[in-house]
Amino acid sequence: MARSPSSSVQAAREALAARLRDLRLDAGLKAREVAVEAGWHPSKASRLENAVTPPSDADIRDWCRVCGADDQAADLIAASRSAESMYVEWRRLQRTGLRRLQESYVPLFERTRTFRIYCSNVVPGLLQTPAYATALLTEITDFRQTPDDVTEAVAARMDRARVLREGDHRFAILVEEAVLRYRIGDTGVMAGQLGHLLSIMSLPAVSLGVVPFTASRHMWPLETFSIYDSAQAQVELLTAAVNVTAPSEIEQYARAFERLLEAAVYGATARTLITKAIETLD
Repeated sequence: MARSPSSSVQAAREALAARLRDLRLDAGLKAREVAVEAGWHPSKASRLENAVTPPSDADIRDWCRVCGADDQAADLIAASRSAESMYVEWRRLQRTGLRRLQESYVPLFERTRTFRIYCSNVVPGLLQTPAYATALLTEITDFRQTPDDVTEAVAARMDRARVLREGDHRFAILVEEAVLRYRIGDTGVMAGQLGHLLSIMSLPAVSLGVVPFTASRHMWPLETFSIYDSAQAQVELLTAAVNVTAPSEIEQYARAFERLLEAAVYGATARTLITKAIETLD
């Protein structure tokens, strides 16, 4: 597995690897000896304790058995699963379709009070219309070759959007102007979606900003990311979701968001950009 783009993910993997190495040293064994006793290729133990290869649950159990530390296996397995949950490939999250992934966000959304969301490529999920979400999730299903449960996934996405109107939540949402122009679905779908953004702007809990093409900016366009309160950030890559929990990394995303805020326009100016995007539809 490649190194994660998040230093907090890699740090968690390296911390687990260090604990495996300490167990080996405490047992007075060499890495090659652990591999031989476990029935592995001679280089596998070295790969595991240098965080080159993430260990499976079975690997950890074998390591602990060889090192005479069976009592530590459960704790190490829990640490391993926690590290791997920070960087999760979409194909793993979506292996049974998209509905369950949509539903999995509900507890996080319900407990979050302040949402900071930045999108450079598509309309944020919370602001999508059913037609736009259907077009987008259909393309995702086709690209990733996952089971087709788009209808159910769209319904789940629409249901979780109730947080926009219910509960004590605040939403600061930024989109690049390009989001208004990228064609997801046909012109009718886009017209409906852009019109929906205009109506969403009237919600008291929502602040929607648009970063214009012509903005003088001090932060380049980034990958889509969301910050939930100040406890967690999620970054969306083509192949994986990265869950960031290290305070130093969350702070960097918060700083980037603040800079993007400065480049954005709001209110009547943002409405004008959305209206112009509607007018350009064929």
